[in-house]
Amino acid sequence: MNDRLKRIWQDGETAHGGWLGLYDDYAASIMGDVGFDYLVVDMQHGSADYTQATRLLQSVSISASVPLVRVPWNDPSIIGRVLDAGALGIIVPMVNSAEEAAAAVQACRYAPEGARSWGPTRAARLHGDYQPTAVNDVVACIPMIETARAVEAIDEILAVAGVDAIYVGPADLSLTYWLPPAGDNEGPFVNALETIVDACTRHDVVPGVHANSSLAAERRSQGFRMITICSDDQALAQGAAAMLRDGTAGSR
Repeated sequence: MNDRLKRIWQDGETAHGGWLGLYDDYAASIMGDVGFDYLVVDMQHGSADYTQATRLLQSVSISASVPLVRVPWNDPSIIGRVLDAGALGIIVPMVNSAEEAAAAVQACRYAPEGARSWGPTRAARLHGDYQPTAVNDVVACIPMIETARAVEAIDEILAVAGVDAIYVGPADLSLTYWLPPAGDNEGPFVNALETIVDACTRHDVVPGVHANSSLAAERRSQGFRMITICSDDQALAQGAAAMLRDGTAGSR
């Protein structure tokens, strides 16, 4: 199994990832060739349903990138299904309490550490020797911190055994501080990021954040060690726009 993500974290390094908002498996394979440490299939706000997500996971799994999924909600049924489909980590939206974090952990782990049901139909084919103990060690459980309420409860959330990392959703976090939904903001948003990273350091949990290439260096300097810097649809739009500008320069 691909334990690249956890090895990076164990070495104290920073993982840089990509985001898959499209449902095209060819686009996913192209993203897999780029060299991201991880790639996230977005089933919450992205285009992929479960059937499409299984194809995306297969495309990512043949690359060196670790296949993750952001599930639509903290629901053990969909978490179990995408793990059986081949995800090696789950990003869980809107986790606001220790109880919700514990529910996510339970869904990600086989007994005795959790309550995940056995049946890794596609995962065993994609990842080879799929044994419960090894899987529990490799699969990453990553609750999202997206509200002021979650920031207030951050120590309780991070104290839950089995939480490997957290992932800041900056747009929703900004909204709860009465700020525009954006990847970056001032004032209480900056204070919240500092509170989150400090708590992660105390609890030995990896702080992650949704960002972009222009924000990545700043987020690294703030202490984040899981940073998403590119999405497939963003790369397509920005790359095509840049090529159009280059190709038509001086033509008018």
